[in-house]
Amino acid sequence: MTLSLYGHPFASSVWKPLIALYERDIPFEFLMADPGHPENQARLAMISPTGQFPALVDGDTAISQSVAVIEYCDLFPCAAPRLIPENPRDAVHARMMTAVFDDYVHAPMQKIVGDALRPVDEKDPRGVADAKATLDRCYAWLEPRLQAGAWACGDRFTIADCVAAPALFYADWVNPIAESHPALRAYRARLLARKSVVRVVDEARPYRAYFPLGAPDRD
Repeated sequence: MTLSLYGHPFASSVWKPLIALYERDIPFEFLMADPGHPENQARLAMISPTGQFPALVDGDTAISQSVAVIEYCDLFPCAAPRLIPENPRDAVHARMMTAVFDDYVHAPMQKIVGDALRPVDEKDPRGVADAKATLDRCYAWLEPRLQAGAWACGDRFTIADCVAAPALFYADWVNPIAESHPALRAYRARLLARKSVVRVVDEARPYRAYFPLGAPDRD
């Protein structure tokens, strides 16, 4: 039975499992969840606690939450390496870095983007300033930790990189990574050159006009 992934190609949260599926070369069908596909939105509302994407359906099994979907991808026998390292210590490190990118890069980035979508009288400038401060602090924390290998956890592409790619892609749009962080900037460039990431970036290009802060003419 074919897997079904519900989502939207421009959503950073959907990029995470898409990258995992492409990395492991797992066949699936993509089901657009937008007003033009109300049947998919209705199904998604039954799967996800808040009706938000992504969600993966595998027969009678339905998985919501990006990281859980990525971990589910590791259950399939594939020629590609698993995204969670087999060594327990390495697995803990990969999950820790995943949480860092999710909580301190992706979440504040989403805060900034979300604020741009609010009416003028509902803007939260203090919240945006705090989100940018969190990003700057995390950029500085990541800089020395990305100097030891090509990827977030050394020389192996893991779940952490699946999460880092969309987080850093959009975070650099809303709060550019300074030149004083060359390792982080180089890491982002390596991510964007990865075949699986190139694919999700290209699939999202038709929707860039929807970016509320104006998509920069790069990437």
